[in-house]
Parts: sequence; structure tokens; C-alpha cells
Amino acid sequence: MPLTRILGLGALAGLGLAGYAAAEARSYTLRRTELPILPPGHPDLRVLHLSDIHMTPGQQAKQAWLRGLADLEPDLVVNTGDNLSHRTAVRPVLDSLGPLLERPGVFVFGSNDYFEPTLRNPLRYLLPDDGQRNIHTPQLPWPRLREGFLEAGWLDLTNTHERLEVGSTSFAFAGVDDPHLGYDDLAAVAGPADPEADVRLGVAHAPYLRVLDRFALDGYDAVLAGHTHGGQVCLPGVGALTTNCDLEAARAKGRHRHPAASRPGDPGSTWLHVSAGLGTSPYVRFRVACRPEVTLVTLTGR
Repeated sequence: MPLTRILGLGALAGLGLAGYAAAEARSYTLRRTELPILPPGHPDLRVLHLSDIHMTPGQQAKQAWLRGLADLEPDLVVNTGDNLSHRTAVRPVLDSLGPLLERPGVFVFGSNDYFEPTLRNPLRYLLPDDGQRNIHTPQLPWPRLREGFLEAGWLDLTNTHERLEVGSTSFAFAGVDDPHLGYDDLAAVAGPADPEADVRLGVAHAPYLRVLDRFALDGYDAVLAGHTHGGQVCLPGVGALTTNCDLEAARAKGRHRHPAASRPGDPGSTWLHVSAGLGTSPYVRFRVACRPEVTLVTLTGR
């Protein structure tokens, strides 16, 4: 086969893959899973786990899809950060969440809520972490987003504890600021989870092992996180190639267990749910074998 034909076929294959990856990045999907963490006798509760929206003002289809999530009527919304990808995206995010803001909710922020994204080589995402972080670009208007969430009644879990009653079920939360930037203050939230609460949840943007270990050791029933984009580029039969943190790729998304290392009197482990998130970089909008998602997590009896 002539070299020119080989090169032509290669170029066509590349264009086809790029087209598929761009289409998949817009194939918004609702996932469903369960976490058996409620005390016996409590009615099931539905938790909508939002993460990594990465909104820009022009993403009309994403905004419309998000508005439709209100029809699910969740009992609780947990937002694990990276809502923004543009300095004028605060209003589109708040408008898109719409009636969901009328539901009980909690939130933490991620690095892309704080700093403007930059155009970078997408292959860097697949390489080992070099420790460099995007903290030198202009800050995004995250205080306005925080104000909007607080005005709606959502609880800010940034390096703190909170309590919330959802129907007849009491929740104890501990949350940390973005571990990917090293903003997490584990000392501020360390200590045994509230034994009087019906459910104890840890919340973080990035599921770094030090954070998961802390919450597991302190007796939290489950941890909710995002950040990984589910690997964003996955291979059939292999799965995610990276998580962009120190969590192993096998747990890049979905429901898993995290060992409760040395927790006295309890040989079990903490549940972990990692959302693959809804967005991508605004400069390179592609996903491969990893659709953008929001998860409806049904809490059931232990």
C-alpha cells in the first residue's frame, strides 16, 4: 500500500476518533447506584452527586440538561466542586441548578472554581503527576458562586463539620478544601465522626488517599468525591489510565470500598463514591469510553 494512502487512512482514523471523543463529551448521562449506609428502618433517601461541571457560558446543551435534573426531586444534593471554567460562568451554573438549589445541599470547591483554566497539552493528563498546579492564572469569581449556594441554604463544607436533617434522617458531614491544591486541612476535621448522627459523610473534591484514610479512620460511612473525570480517556477492557491524583485507576469512578485502617472495634470499611463528572477542559472537550455523568445515589439500609 502506498505511503500516501497509509497516511491518508491514518488521518481519517484520527479525525474519526476525534469526532467520537467530542460527541461523547456531550453525551450527558445519569448514573444510578446505591450505598447501604442508613440505619435499619429508615426510608431510602436519594442523593444527587454533582461534580466537575466545568461550565462555560456558551454550553447551552449542558445547562438545559442540568436544569432537567430537578425532575428527579432528590432528597439531598452533594456538589464536589469544579463548577466553573470561565469568569462569567457563575450565573449559568446557578441558573442551571435552578430548583435543585431549593433542595438541601452541601458543597466543596475544586481548583477550577478558584483559577482560570489554561490551554495545556492534553497528553500531560496521562503522564505522572509532576506536582505543578495552576495557581498563577487570574482567580475566578468563586466568592460569588459560594454566596449563591449559601443564599440557597446549601452548607459550605470547606475544612469544617456540619449537621443537617433530611426528613427523619440526621447527617453529620466533614468536608475539606481541594486536596489537589493542598488546601485540605485534615487537622481541622480530624476526630471521630458524630456517633449520634444517622449517617456520616465525608466530602472532598479530589479523592487523595490521605483524605480517604482520614475519613475512614474517623468512622465515616461514605466519602463522596470527584476530580478524576473517570479517567476521561479509557480503554475497552482496561479502563481508566489515570486519576490525576494518587488514587489507583481501578477506582477512578463509581462505588468502591476504602479500608478503615486500624479503626478500633470495626473490621469494616468506608464506602467511596467517585463521580466521573460532567465536564472537560474548555479547550479540549473530549472523552473516550467515559461519558460525562451525574449520579443519583440511593441510600438504603445497612
